[in-house]
Order: sequence, then C-alpha cells, then structure tokens
Amino acid sequence: MTVTVRFAPSPTGRIHIGNARTALFNWLFAMNNKGRYIQRFDDTDIARSTQEFADSILYDLHWLGIFPDVTEYQSRRVEIYDAAVERLKAARVLYACYETPEELDLRRKVRRTRGLPPVYGREALTLTPEQVAEYESDGRRPHWRFLLPNFTSDPLQPERTEVHWNDLVRGEETVDLASLSDPVLVREDGTYLYTLPSVVDDIEMGVTHVIRGDDHVTNTGVQIALFQALGAEPPVFGHHNLLTTVSGEGLSKRTGALSIESLREDGIEPMAVASLAVLVGTSENVAAAHDLNELAGHFDPAATSKSAAKFDPDELFVLNRTLIHQMSFEEARDRLIVLGISGDKAEPFWLAVRGNIDRLSDAVAWWRILSDGPQEQAEFSGEDRDFLHQAFDLLPEEPWNGSVWKDWTGKIKEATGRKGKPLFMPLRLALTGRTSGPELSDLLPLMGREGTLARRP
Repeated sequence: MTVTVRFAPSPTGRIHIGNARTALFNWLFAMNNKGRYIQRFDDTDIARSTQEFADSILYDLHWLGIFPDVTEYQSRRVEIYDAAVERLKAARVLYACYETPEELDLRRKVRRTRGLPPVYGREALTLTPEQVAEYESDGRRPHWRFLLPNFTSDPLQPERTEVHWNDLVRGEETVDLASLSDPVLVREDGTYLYTLPSVVDDIEMGVTHVIRGDDHVTNTGVQIALFQALGAEPPVFGHHNLLTTVSGEGLSKRTGALSIESLREDGIEPMAVASLAVLVGTSENVAAAHDLNELAGHFDPAATSKSAAKFDPDELFVLNRTLIHQMSFEEARDRLIVLGISGDKAEPFWLAVRGNIDRLSDAVAWWRILSDGPQEQAEFSGEDRDFLHQAFDLLPEEPWNGSVWKDWTGKIKEATGRKGKPLFMPLRLALTGRTSGPELSDLLPLMGREGTLARRP
C-alpha cells in the first residue's frame, strides 16, 4: 500500500500559517513514508471559490517547498458525486427534507426547552406523499440528509452508537453518532456541502491517511459512517492542534491574518515559516531546519499537543535570523543578483554582512554603504573630527589584505592614545554612518583605500 495524503483547502482566500501547518504535516508524513501528496481544491462553493485563490495557494505551497504529485478540483468531478448520491438514495440512507432554516431553528429551540440535545429529529422521515406534494407545489425544494446508523430498527429512536478510531495524533478517539444531527449532504439547489465530495474523493483517489485540524474531530465520526455506507474502508485519521494568535484568536483566510503571502513579502524565509508552523505546539524544540528533509527528521504526528498552539511572530523572526546568519553564498547568490548585488565583491560582502541582518533584503542597505558611503552623515564633536583627520592621515598604503584594519587601528592607537570605544566608534560612524554592523576588518578591504578615503569627514 502506498501512503497517500491530501491537503484540501477551499480556494476562497489566501492560506495562512495555520493552513500551511496542515499542508506541511501531510507533506512531511508522505516524505517519511515514501508516499504521495494530492493537492485537492474543495471548490464546490461556486460563489466564493476562484481560480485566482487556487493559483495563489499553489504558489504559496511551492514557496514552502511542497510540490504535489497531482492537483484536483472538486468542481470538475460533479458526475462522480452525483453517482454516489444515487447509490445512497438506493440504499435508503439519503432522505429528502423540506424544512426552512427558520423552521429548523424553531425546532432546535423547542428541543432545548425540553432538555433535549438540539439535533435534527428526523421529522422528514414521517412526511406523507401528500405533504411532500404540497411542499413541492409551494415551490419548496428538498435538501438531502445522510441517515446516521445510530438506531437498531426505528430511526426515530436513536441510541448511543460509538464510532472509534486510533488517531495518528490524539490516540484513541470516540464519537457518539446519537449526539449528532444527520448531516446535510446536498443543498436545495443541488450543490454539495463539504462532507460528501470529501469522502467520495478520498475513496476514489485512494487516500490512506487524512491529517487535518482538530476542529474536524466530530466530523470524522460522520465521515467514517459515510465511508462505510459507500462500501469503503475509512482511511487512518489524524487531527493536529490548531494555531492561534498570541492573544488566542483563531486564524482566518478571510482576514488574511499571518498569510503566507504577507510573511513572504515581509522577507521571511520559507524554512522559518515551515519550522515554526510544524514544531510549535509539539514536544520538539522549535529550531530552524535548513530544509524540509531535515524538518521531516523532527516530525512526529504523535508528538503534537492536544491543546491549541499560540503562534508568536517574534519566534518567526528569531528563526529567520538564524537561517540568514547560516546561509551560504551559494544559497544566496541568485537572490542577491536580483537585488543588484553581484561581482567579485559579492561573496566576501555576503559573508561579512549576513551575521548582522534579519532579512536577506537587508543586505541592500549595506551594499549601498559599501558602494556609495554612509546614507546619513554622522555629526561629530570637534574633538572627534580632529581625531578622524589624524586617523585618516595614517591610512596604510595599498595593497590591502585582511590585516589592514588591525594595522591601521594599531597606528591610530599609538599616535592618539585612544583605544576601545573612543577609537572604534568615530571610525565606524565615519565609514558606515551606523553605530553597529559587520566587522570593519571585513568591510575595509571591500571599500578599498580610495573608497575609504572618500568617507573622510
């Protein structure tokens, strides 16, 4: 058996870090089991789903390093769902209901006042042919519910019926089908809700493991029953904890909170996003993995906590700095070229500045300082200005090598008596316009003697 997983978002917005967590859990599980990854778009909500959002989701996943084996769209598979509906009707487990939303709401309120759970009472099963004809003549169109197998002989007398499964993440799980309403599978207009297409596709596509957020735990009991009604063996399920903001709020595609697109535009590295998305809320230490292969070695679904995990962007920036500081020139080269950083000086420049930047794009400011001098001129006291005039008079002749900074500052110390911060800070300000940054011993050879003299106050 080939392990087969799927990530199945609705293309109704841009995915956020929480969606990426689900995609990465599936991708890493497939990697560790030499399996297949299906990208499936649950786009049966025609009004809100767009190809633009689907394309943006694929782009975000590719940026993270996820490349599906196949991409599917539910809107192109309606005939398969139609056939499944006919099978369920023939088996008498899909029945027509004519209640309006207002009528259903009233019934729920009545049940609550009687101390009963607010589940659907299956009143539609008692409709006579005359009542159905009257509804039809009034222009009502039915929605269709799946009859849950939670009774012995009389569906109007449901009884406790437990569905059990060994969850990849949460361990043994149980759902009582008697505590649930029969789910609507088909709307009045003939379109499908999430449950039916999802189950039919998992069967048709040979999905062996379904890994998703723990907000679907209750749905799983219903879906296992639907798998069995369609004569299929249910897949293995795993439900990971959800990510929230630091304040505990849920993430949403509609609000764009922590979207992958916004993190990318903010200069965050994909492996910073992937590392935090996967490891936060698990027993693993949150550390920056160099690539998805390394991250897969730290991935264990069972190590995930059952409680929600808070996503702190500050942790993301820490991971991002770590990745930038460790990034080789070979990894950075092409991206630096796009930023206008190239030539013989590009590699030593990158090695000099990478330890002092938070994002790769921050290198541009240092490249400009190296090429054009300080972007903002520092203000010096008269004493420091005199010191700098004397210091620049002592600048060694070329050729220069890696020891030129040490040689120069040695002469300055001997001539002026200054040392420590009073010596180094005026020089740093004159050369870079900044109070901190890369080692001047690394930058000075890149500036050259002529470029250095041009910075003389």
